Amino acid sequence: MIPLEDNVSDIIGKAQHGLRISDTELAEKARVSSQKIRKLRDGEFDELALLRVAPVLGLAGRALCELARNEWHPKKIDEREGLAQFNTQYHGMAVNAYLVWDPTTTRAAAAFDTGADCSEMVRVAKREKLNLKLILLTHAHSDHVADLPRLREETGAEVFTPARESVPGAEAIEEGKRFRLGNLEIDTRLTWGHSPGGMTYVVNGRARPIAIVGDSLFAGSMGGGNVSYDDALRNNLEKILTLPDETIICPGHGPMTTVGEEKEHNPFFAGQV
Repeated sequence: MIPLEDNVSDIIGKAQHGLRISDTELAEKARVSSQKIRKLRDGEFDELALLRVAPVLGLAGRALCELARNEWHPKKIDEREGLAQFNTQYHGMAVNAYLVWDPTTTRAAAAFDTGADCSEMVRVAKREKLNLKLILLTHAHSDHVADLPRLREETGAEVFTPARESVPGAEAIEEGKRFRLGNLEIDTRLTWGHSPGGMTYVVNGRARPIAIVGDSLFAGSMGGGNVSYDDALRNNLEKILTLPDETIICPGHGPMTTVGEEKEHNPFFAGQV
């Protein structure tokens, strides 16, 4: 089982950084001591302190405490034919890439990012006799495109990248671009904030929709709003969490989840959609 990408300390840190709230300011607004803030940041569980800190940071206190108690992990996604997740190590950090394909007709497939090592992805594509036609990049951070030259060389697939994040040899695409893979249709949604041009790819034509979200959203958390925290929050709310509850979310780090679970259990968004 792939562990959650972020713990409570990570979540608090991302919210503080995004809102530009120092430990001292957070302690004053939450009416707790600076020592308790430091302990929370060190991973020490204090329910009362968490419940006071959460609203100051725009976080859902119940969901935050749930994570602190290790009471929630997304239900395992049944990776039936047509979806495969690949979890590889990039300089000590786990990163995901995905294959999605139409199992009923042409077996045309798309790869989403490459992760650190595309070897297993290539093996699965060969085993399933897939025609890998597209490599769709969620964003250009090095851990997500590390093995792009090899994947492109071994498959001959066309490569597409968000227009705001150029990648050598990749065609730039804007929000609204659509791709067809047999019976599958892939729509593009600009969900920037973590990176300048982060793109979410929504795949329809299966029993359940799939959203490959890169680092825009994680199970129980989100990517840091390195470019714009406010826009990262807004894009996640408006362009990902408005998808049907059964939509499978495929994040760049951590386990797969669903829109319904994130609406209930993600401290950044619980109760807002």
